[in-house]
Amino acid sequence: MSGMDFSRLLSRLDGDFNLLRATVAATDLAAPVPSCPDWTVADLAGHVAAVYLHKAECIRLGAFPDPWPPETVGPDPVTALDESYAAMTAQFAAHSPADHSATWYEPDQTVGFWIRRMAQETVIHRADAEVAAGHAVSPIAPDLAVDGVDEVLKLFLGYGSTVWKDDFGALLDTPDTRPVSVSTGHHAWTLTAASSGVEIGDAATGFGGDALVSGEAAPLLLWLWNRAGDDAVRLSGDPELLHQFHALRTAATQ
Repeated sequence: MSGMDFSRLLSRLDGDFNLLRATVAATDLAAPVPSCPDWTVADLAGHVAAVYLHKAECIRLGAFPDPWPPETVGPDPVTALDESYAAMTAQFAAHSPADHSATWYEPDQTVGFWIRRMAQETVIHRADAEVAAGHAVSPIAPDLAVDGVDEVLKLFLGYGSTVWKDDFGALLDTPDTRPVSVSTGHHAWTLTAASSGVEIGDAATGFGGDALVSGEAAPLLLWLWNRAGDDAVRLSGDPELLHQFHALRTAATQ
């Protein structure tokens, strides 16, 4: 699924986890997280820790853990992050990326799916922590950002809109079916909304649709996850089509 080597994904996962952990440890745990309404820094850390533990169990059991979630994920947020990250990465180390694991993405039931997903989960939430701490978001590796754009478009928007249509409400009842292009550097995708879901395809770079969203990979990734405003990217083309894309990406990333 990923265009990145798994060793590279694991390296980025480790680097971004360390940034996340250091930020949480140095920040008031009661501080609000602007990008995650109603969450504090403690809530953010607890969420990430629970996600890590869940993936460790998905790999260890080869099935989704039940019952879930556990009553507690650790005595304090930083310890919870440490213990859950150690449990997850121990499972990564004990398996090949091709080994079986339960995942929510039916076409890919492998450990490698979670390596990629957790690298992307971690970089977005370390950005959340940095914003909550009042810091500028640390640079995101360009190859990880491109891979993240591909993931959010194809898995969360494309696959998600066909499997979890209820999450999209009435957005796909009578959609505007004109194409939207998303472009960064030498990578581009075309999105076409249909009543059956959003179709995502790789495309030649440049303007190939009735609306275009383009920009550097890291700001584009943050924009797709609603962690950056429209000033982070370049928008052109039909405003109504861009409005529909905004609503679709918001539904996909809730």
